[in-house]
Amino acid sequence: MPHPVLVDAWRGDIVESFHRGSFAVVDAAGALARQAGDVDRPVYPRSAIKALQALPLVASGAAARFGLDDAELALACASHGGEPAHTATAARMLAKAGLDGTALECGTHWPSHVESARALAARHEPPQALHNNCSGKHAGFVCVGCLLAGDPDTARGFLRGYVEPAHPVMREVGAAIESATGVRLADAPRATDGCSIPTFGIPLRALALAFARFGSGAGLAPEHARAATRLRVAVAAQPFMVAGSGRLDTVLMQHFGQRVFCKVGAEGVYCAALPELGLGLALKMDDGNTARAAEVAIAALIEALLPLDDADRAFIAPLRDVTLSNWNGRVVGRLAAAPDFAQDAR
Repeated sequence: MPHPVLVDAWRGDIVESFHRGSFAVVDAAGALARQAGDVDRPVYPRSAIKALQALPLVASGAAARFGLDDAELALACASHGGEPAHTATAARMLAKAGLDGTALECGTHWPSHVESARALAARHEPPQALHNNCSGKHAGFVCVGCLLAGDPDTARGFLRGYVEPAHPVMREVGAAIESATGVRLADAPRATDGCSIPTFGIPLRALALAFARFGSGAGLAPEHARAATRLRVAVAAQPFMVAGSGRLDTVLMQHFGQRVFCKVGAEGVYCAALPELGLGLALKMDDGNTARAAEVAIAALIEALLPLDDADRAFIAPLRDVTLSNWNGRVVGRLAAAPDFAQDAR
């Protein structure tokens, strides 16, 4: 059976195309509250679980050791656009650990934030690893590695190859993911993410469970529960750091604060926590459509599940039913949650 249609792309008065997918809504005890499609098929969550990957940064004591503030902790959970505030914050994290951008093993690319990339090019400056959308996450890994190394003089040598599965830093990260999801990673499919760290195939049901736990603390080890709370507070205080100008994660968390934690991943994956309800969400678009379909789908789920007042409903409605315009500014269609999906989410 094909997965259900979650999002319709309208052109004029007809559906021009549609996007199929699956989702799971789970409580911290593992009970499914809502689902559609196959929620037990492993998917690579990629960047959607950066908050889980950041748990050791706080739980290990590294965040306290290096005096990381809200902006720096939020950046550790981020897929940022490489705007100046993002790169400066990543550099500041590294400096607190006595290192610089050359310690990062995430690779280099131009800022995804167009204006920042143009400004960099206009200054005839090449991009650096700090501009990588994962530089905050990797700066967090470096801080964990510096704590594990113990001796600052040997930290850089200890950090070399920290992206490899067997490195002590990645073992800490893997243990946090395993604890939150309940999935034994040794038995899971494994590949390499865009920033060179391991990514594991995890079912949507288990990802949603992890975010229910992340939002409530229930089912997590005490040190991870405290770390999750600290990260949620940091992100709610500094949502710009998690994504950037005009990006949906930032927009949603600027509006809802600690009521919503959400994070997009590559290939149409989205995860979220609704702490007041004790629920976690995870969805995957079959066609890997992240920029359009997954964003509409996560907005529709949040709208369906979270108690909303009139201001909340006015805010979220245009995010789950998006007007599409052409280059002349003429309205040509819309991207909207499919009627059956909107019903299933409730």
